[in-house]
Amino acid sequence: MSSSAHEVVNGGVSFWYADDGLPAVREPLAGDADADVVIVGGGYTGLWTAYYLKKADPGLRITLLEQRFCGYGASGRNGGWLYNGIAGRDRYAALHGRDAAVRLQRAMNDTVGEVVRVTEAEGIDADVHRGGVLEVARTPAQLARLKDFHAHELAYGEQDRELYGARETAGRVRVAGAVGSSWTPHGARVHPVKLVKGLAAVVEALGVEIRESTPVTEIHAGRAVTPYGTVRAPYVLRCTEGFTAALKGEKRTWLPMNSSMIATEPLTDAQWASVGWDGRETLGDMAHAYMYAQRTADGRIALGGRGVPYRYGSRTDHDGRTQPATVEALREILVRFFPALAGVRIAHAWSGVLGVPRDWCATVTLDRSRGLGWAGGYVGSGVATANLAGRTLCDLVRLDSGAAGPTELTGLPWVGHKVRRWEPEPLRWLGVQGMYATYRAADRRETERHSAGSSRLARIADRVAGR
Repeated sequence: MSSSAHEVVNGGVSFWYADDGLPAVREPLAGDADADVVIVGGGYTGLWTAYYLKKADPGLRITLLEQRFCGYGASGRNGGWLYNGIAGRDRYAALHGRDAAVRLQRAMNDTVGEVVRVTEAEGIDADVHRGGVLEVARTPAQLARLKDFHAHELAYGEQDRELYGARETAGRVRVAGAVGSSWTPHGARVHPVKLVKGLAAVVEALGVEIRESTPVTEIHAGRAVTPYGTVRAPYVLRCTEGFTAALKGEKRTWLPMNSSMIATEPLTDAQWASVGWDGRETLGDMAHAYMYAQRTADGRIALGGRGVPYRYGSRTDHDGRTQPATVEALREILVRFFPALAGVRIAHAWSGVLGVPRDWCATVTLDRSRGLGWAGGYVGSGVATANLAGRTLCDLVRLDSGAAGPTELTGLPWVGHKVRRWEPEPLRWLGVQGMYATYRAADRRETERHSAGSSRLARIADRVAGR
């Protein structure tokens, strides 16, 4: 029997918190304060920025402000894909040349190893397993896109990527109907909450002042405003990603795209034997409305997709609760991929938001005239990208303050990139809803027709999206 709605724990932030426990919330800001750097947002981006700044200059006074608790947003709700994808690479190649985009990609490749290195050096047990990333094709059209994708990655210097046929794919993971796959070693599975909790503890031990339950309502040059007081600092760094729209004046900066996940009950040995997946690769596909999944350390499958992609007015969810129809849609994907798991119970479902710029390009910026910095717009690739962004923000602050000179990171093409704002409502809502409805229709048409050509519907959706 499939899971009924009342059997599923829905929300509670995420399965990862149900597994590892909600944190004890740190004290809020106690009043007006001064610092050398104030960081707004206690997710991966803010914590990595604080980590590298403190490592580079232990004497810096850093205050980090978080509206709920560290990891409440996407950092505690994601699929645990630590991998080398970065949003906007092709656009950066067009704007700055292929060599610049290759440097950005190489930095992302190295970032996977950097995160693993820090977890080991700092004693953070985040269930890391470096099994790489396997992306599968299940239709002729998906296979054609997969081959193009694989060749594209090779052209950006990823010579250790491998292309598999149906038999080799089944030797890794037995996905029903898989006709091919592409695998990269530049990826790892992580437990998102164990990573964010461990990183927050390390940062606090380094001397960073973390103030939770402290929402920042306004950011200005030299100050971050909260209901409990104002923190003044020469550098104010916005690291709010999918929650950026809640800040005054930022409603149309990045769109908070919704992504939803389910986690199964632990599978039996016999069920795992039917699935394979011994390499514990993170798993994705080449559908237009794609899925992503991992085999967790405790033997579950955690699987995600878009569900309801956007809430009117850039609203965000309440503690991760998601719609029953989305839970059922994700369960159907699970069973399509692994028919032998039709009777497996879905234990948990949740949602979260990720930041999407109008041109789908991740960016890092420091406005040197005002001391305001920001990073984000990761479009779902933030587990690793946030680390590269944090290191880059660190280098930009040190460059501006005269503490250090230019670095390889400060010269990457995503630094200082300007993005136009999203359309006002209701155009924003209509556009995003229409875009994902069209992507889903394109996937259905490709499945029905068994043609090697991608559906023209997907190209229409791409134009609407601005990709």
